[in-house]
Amino acid sequence: MKIMRLGEKGKEQPAVMVPSGRYYSLLPLTPDVDGEFLASGGVDKVRHALEAGSLPELEGAESLRVGPPIARPGSVVGIGMNYAAHAAESGSAPPEIPVVFLKPGNTVAGPFDAAPIPPNSSRYDWEVELGIVIGREASYLESPSQAEDCIAGYVTANDLSEREYQLPGAAGQWTKGKSLPGSTPLGPWLVPAGEIDGGNLPLRSWVNGEPRQDSCTSELIFDAATLVHHCSQYMRLEPGDVVLTGTPEGVALSGRFPYLQPGDVVEVEVVGLGRQRLGLFRAGESG
Repeated sequence: MKIMRLGEKGKEQPAVMVPSGRYYSLLPLTPDVDGEFLASGGVDKVRHALEAGSLPELEGAESLRVGPPIARPGSVVGIGMNYAAHAAESGSAPPEIPVVFLKPGNTVAGPFDAAPIPPNSSRYDWEVELGIVIGREASYLESPSQAEDCIAGYVTANDLSEREYQLPGAAGQWTKGKSLPGSTPLGPWLVPAGEIDGGNLPLRSWVNGEPRQDSCTSELIFDAATLVHHCSQYMRLEPGDVVLTGTPEGVALSGRFPYLQPGDVVEVEVVGLGRQRLGLFRAGESG
C-alpha cells in the first residue's frame, strides 16, 4: 500500500492508494499522516481498515495535488557521502563513520511542486536519495537490529543542495547549503517497511530528460538500520522524523554536468517509492 497526502499545500488530507490504483481516504483513522499517527500503530490501522473494507473511496484523487507523504517532520537528518562512488567524485575518501547533518523541517515540499533556486545561487545541485521515515522514538538504541523496529517506512527524496554555500571557503557550511526553502521534496508516497526491501532499491535521476544518477541502495556504505542506530546515539529521533540516506554518484558537483538553471526539470525516482518531477525557477520571480 502507498500512504499519501493529497490536496492544497497546508490542507492535505491523508489517503492510501492500493495496488488496483484506487484511492481511499484515511480521515476515519487520522486527520493527517504525522508522527502521532505513526507512533500509534497507524500503518497497521490502515492495513486492517483496508482488509475490513471500512475506508471510503476518495473520488477525484487523481486530480489533487500530491503533497509530501509525511506532515512536516520535527527533524530531517541528512547523511553525507554514503556511497563510495559519490565520495570519490566529491574528492573524499569513503567515510568510516556516518557523516551527519540537519535540515530544517520547513524545507520539505511535495514531489511535483515548483522548486525555487535561491536568488544568488550559481551551483544548485540535485541528489536522489532513499528517505527513512521514523515510526517510533529512537534514542540510545542498543543495536541496528533494534533500530529496524523504529523504521515505519521509506520515501523517495531529493536533497537539493547549493554547493557554493555548502563547501568553499572558511564560511562554507553544510547547513547553509542544505537548508534552502523547498530543498527537500519527498514522495509521492510512503511505503511501509514491511512491504519493501529498502536495502535493494534502484534509484535514478534525470535533468531535462537526460540520465544523471543510476545506482542501487545495496551500494549504501551504511544501511538504513545502521544509520538509525548511529543517529540515536547523538540525538533523539521521534516518530515522523525523516533520515535521508545519502546520494550516489552523478551530481553536478562531479564536474561532469552543469548545475541547475531556471527552467530545468529534475526527476528523481526510487523504484517502488515513486518518481518526482520538479520544475525549477528563480526565487523572487514567477514560477
